[in-house]
Amino acid sequence: MTATSAPPYAAPTVAARTTGPQRPGRRLPFSPWHLLLAPLALIFAVPLIWLALSSVMSNAEINRFPPALWPSHIDLDGYRYVLGNAMFPRWFANSLIVSVATVVGNLVLGTLGGYAFARMQFTGSKLLLALMMATMAIPFQLTMIPTFLVMKDLGLIDTLGALIVPSLVTPFAVFLLRQFFLSLPRELEEAAWIDGCSRLRVLWQIVLPLSRPALSTVAVLTFLSTWNDLTWPLIAINQEPQYTLQLGLTTFQGQHHTQWAAVMAGNVITVLPVLLAFLVAQKAFIRSITSSGLKG
Repeated sequence: MTATSAPPYAAPTVAARTTGPQRPGRRLPFSPWHLLLAPLALIFAVPLIWLALSSVMSNAEINRFPPALWPSHIDLDGYRYVLGNAMFPRWFANSLIVSVATVVGNLVLGTLGGYAFARMQFTGSKLLLALMMATMAIPFQLTMIPTFLVMKDLGLIDTLGALIVPSLVTPFAVFLLRQFFLSLPRELEEAAWIDGCSRLRVLWQIVLPLSRPALSTVAVLTFLSTWNDLTWPLIAINQEPQYTLQLGLTTFQGQHHTQWAAVMAGNVITVLPVLLAFLVAQKAFIRSITSSGLKG
């Protein structure tokens, strides 16, 4: 008597026949990480929201204890005080001139320096790069006096040039662009060299169109640091017509009385260009961070 072999396919069980095929679970229309990131984003946005609400409060409401979290009525006296100040448009224009000039300088000089470190091998290039990167570890408090003396010898104190010249190129801009250039394939540039293109033409026509994410990142970060800078303008500028926006807002804060509604309104106006700059370049900013910081 021989044993019977098992059938090649087992018959479905009663449970399988009754339940039928299982349907896939319903997926969320967004990433599960958003459940964590959304509350965190709201927490970080609370100071900005309170700043906007305080700008439409009266000084009495802002100074009240406990502080008011919501304005009892819309009060635009702070904005009238700021916009009615004859020097405010001048301060805004000064900040814009300094920020735009610094951004342009970092894009041009940072691109040339970063491309030289990324593609040109010359004697002492690695040592020079290491020394340049080491300057990023030096605190500004150690360099502000020598910088002030240099600007004084150049006759730039109390002018916008004193705010522009020291920041025309930064080690961070050179390093970030160098890292991005290293991530680009050399074959594109070598093909252009074979066709007779010069190095500058290759940089202008081949490399720069591919480097828009890195250039946008440098532009945004440089604009943010220059627009929000208060320490160096406080040292280099003494005349009120040459004030930047951040320095001009300090005049609303007196020793015995502070126009807090005007301070809040001025800060709201100051933050708007920063938010606009980031919103315009946020996609390029993220692409640059994810691609430029991985290759050494």
